[in-house]
Amino acid sequence: MSSVAVLTQESFNEHRSGLLPEQVKCIGAEDEDSLPTYKDAFPPLPEKPLPEGVQETGNAWTTKIKPLKSSVITQVFHVPLEERKYKDMNQFGEGDQAKVCLDIMHKTGAHLELSMAKDQGLSIMVSGKHDAVMKARKEIVSRLQTQASATVAIPKEHHRFVIGKSGEKLQELELKTATKIQIPRPEDPSNLIKISGTKEGLEKAKHEILLISAEQDKRAVERMNIEKVYHPFITGAYNKLVGEWMQETGARINVPPPSVNKTEIVITGEKEQVALAMAKIKKIYEEKKKNATTIAVEVKKSQHKYVIGPKGNTLQEILDRTGVSVEIPPLDSSSETVILRGEPDRLGQALTEVYAKANSYTVSSVSAPSWLHRFIIGKKGQNLAKITQQMPKVHIEFTEGEDKITLEGPTKDVQIVQGQIEAVVTDLVSRMDYTEISVDPKFHRHLIGKGGANINRIKEQHKVSVRIPPDNEKSNLIRIEGDPQGVQEAKKELLELASRMENERTKDMIIEQRFHRAIIGQKGEKIKEIRDKFPEVIINFPDPTQKSDIVQLRGPRTEVEKCTKFMQKMVAEMVENSFSVSVPIFKQFHKNIIGKGGANIKKIREETNTKIDLPAENSNSEMIVITGKKANCEAAKNRILAIQKELANITEVEVSIPSKLHNSLIGSKGRFVRSIMEECGGVHIHFPTEGSGIDAVTIRGPAEEVEKAKKQLLSLAEEKQIKGHTVELRAKPEYHKFLIGKGGGNIRKVRDSTGARIIFPTADDKDQELITVIGTEEAVAEAQKELEALIKSLDNVVEDVMIVDPKHHRFFVARRGQVLRDIADEYGGVIVSFPRTGSQSDKVTLKGAKDCLEAAKKRMLEMIEDLDAQVIMECVIPQKFHRSIMGPKGSRIQQITKDHNVQIKFPDRDDQQGKYHKITSYSYTSVIPNLIKTNVGSKMWGRF
Repeated sequence: MSSVAVLTQESFNEHRSGLLPEQVKCIGAEDEDSLPTYKDAFPPLPEKPLPEGVQETGNAWTTKIKPLKSSVITQVFHVPLEERKYKDMNQFGEGDQAKVCLDIMHKTGAHLELSMAKDQGLSIMVSGKHDAVMKARKEIVSRLQTQASATVAIPKEHHRFVIGKSGEKLQELELKTATKIQIPRPEDPSNLIKISGTKEGLEKAKHEILLISAEQDKRAVERMNIEKVYHPFITGAYNKLVGEWMQETGARINVPPPSVNKTEIVITGEKEQVALAMAKIKKIYEEKKKNATTIAVEVKKSQHKYVIGPKGNTLQEILDRTGVSVEIPPLDSSSETVILRGEPDRLGQALTEVYAKANSYTVSSVSAPSWLHRFIIGKKGQNLAKITQQMPKVHIEFTEGEDKITLEGPTKDVQIVQGQIEAVVTDLVSRMDYTEISVDPKFHRHLIGKGGANINRIKEQHKVSVRIPPDNEKSNLIRIEGDPQGVQEAKKELLELASRMENERTKDMIIEQRFHRAIIGQKGEKIKEIRDKFPEVIINFPDPTQKSDIVQLRGPRTEVEKCTKFMQKMVAEMVENSFSVSVPIFKQFHKNIIGKGGANIKKIREETNTKIDLPAENSNSEMIVITGKKANCEAAKNRILAIQKELANITEVEVSIPSKLHNSLIGSKGRFVRSIMEECGGVHIHFPTEGSGIDAVTIRGPAEEVEKAKKQLLSLAEEKQIKGHTVELRAKPEYHKFLIGKGGGNIRKVRDSTGARIIFPTADDKDQELITVIGTEEAVAEAQKELEALIKSLDNVVEDVMIVDPKHHRFFVARRGQVLRDIADEYGGVIVSFPRTGSQSDKVTLKGAKDCLEAAKKRMLEMIEDLDAQVIMECVIPQKFHRSIMGPKGSRIQQITKDHNVQIKFPDRDDQQGKYHKITSYSYTSVIPNLIKTNVGSKMWGRF
């Protein structure tokens, strides 16, 4: 070696001669298991020869003796010249490099010795405990060696396995490879993990991370939806059955606990293990579903807890002994019906056990003044222990401030304990009386008075004993004992003294400003109620412009405290009830959700204790907003979705799309996803919360439309991921319908010929002119060219005249020109002008884009042909049947006119000429009599 820098000079000089260049190994290229130890790098010299006659037992060079494992290890690291951070040869052993080494020794507790090899590389020997050596190694690599960086991509869902529980795996990996590993945060859609360190460290860390990911790829996750009522049969009593399955298959089976209202069972593990576990679950489910029957019995609500037992143990006992599951209604339900589910021949035994458990316990109470409770309990509970030791199954509860003691347990035991406690109470009441009052310790010396004058006077006057706790007890309880009357008089006087000494108290409450208006109420009604309840307390709210959360209360201490608790409870309820969730429900089902006279929605609101807001009838929104407690909101949501599911063939599927693509699929303000929903019959597409890292996208709606939406969503995702290219065009809103064409015919031709996806704005979009084209660069360019040509031709406005018989003018201009408005909407805003009423002119003027104008003209000629082909038929039907034919609000007759493209006119009600009345119809065929006959019935028709 050319030179030596020793941080601890004596130690290094002892071994310098023994450190040979070939014994120093490159650490980055090998596992830590092969790192040389101190003894490998510096073997001890042979021992002095033994005297003659003494048998040699062996030495370190010839005999392998199993060494004792030392807690101190030594490792040697080598930093090549090209990777050294400090390369100034003149400052070896001093300067920045030496300072860094001293700092590492101080931080890690390891011992460092440095030397420089002939090739100017740096050798570092580190001694100490294993953890200290590994930490020192990491510091050496990061601070004495130049750093490189690299990235490795693994699925986002595997990141948590690299991190490990509480980050332990990541820390271990960083120490093991002497690198710095940066993993994207959960809300970051990136799947790239950044690694910085030495070249060898980078390769090793990358290898370890890929191994972890590969291990996770072998695992499978399956979900099974099993009705909640069959979960107990799958878990078995005390979870024995599911535990046996997990042990047998090696898969992990997660069954939601009874308190969680979920039906999904999740199985994870190796694919074969998961398949085996699923088969077992499916077998028991199908068997129980086929064979199990139920019986319902009424059990008092107060007795349900005895059937449930401590932590549900009684239910598990019944399930274990009889194989019958007992279903208890939730605590917040008023139902008293208990359902038993199981094999028919075992239900009788289970029912007997349920009744036995329900009636085996009783609740009773003993009247006892609250001030006696402490004496009944005794010092350190000694008195009460004598009773409970004899009757351990009886639970005795003392409620502070209440003059009763509650007993709960087996009926006979409760009766015995009740008699014992009543005897104790009678004895105490006959002998003495006492009370305790609460006074702040800072007022105690004032109550005592100078030289005890005040307290001695009270004792003498009322013949009582008063105990005021010493300062070191820091207690605010003052105890008064003696004659019952004297106790009450002394109590009154002491409290009056304390009250006079107490000054007004001011307290600041932190209440979020968003709740201030709700607490104050409309026109101050709610805050008036609070002030009436606590008239001695002054409540001051901050000015709204200050944006302060501090509400100040001032008044007598006790009143301020009561008011504080009252307001805290009020705020807590507001916070709890401010949760809201939006539920997308198809517009046509809103009336079913509301029910006749609002019966359905009222029932859901009352039973779930939630506020439910539906969009206005003329609104395009499908969202129903539910506000209240989270659990209640979820319950209301499930009930509303259930109504929708009953009314229509609604299915729900999940599509896995990388979370990093979700924002681009949703589009600006949801434009892309809304276009898919509208094209596919108004299906609902739900993306997970941004940053959650979840890939599953939920699609809900009619089965055919859901499948169609799924294909479009996956196609769009593929375009975005592989070849996504986007272009935006602008066109007047009135051109959009013409560009789209009837039934989407025009735009479909462009899509089919180019392969690009074209998205038009919805009614909710602010920019109504923006058209978006998505696809490959070539497809987008071609579609853009075709659309621009169409738009340009629409901007070329022309004027034309067509001949329309005046007898048909009324058809086009009736109902405030509805037919003309429909033509304008469908054909790019073409303006059609008819001559004034009364004029005999048959010339009609059309103005608009040339293509649109020709299409509108063609449509009008088709309508005129239809009008010329119309015939009139008359059906004679008694007036008393008109209402039946029309149906509720004319629904039946409207459906007939819509289905068969006819117009039906009923006579006025006040027309009383003749017994029967005529109905005039306009139709292409003579189907009207048969239609009406079908709707009113053959028997009724025969009477006409």
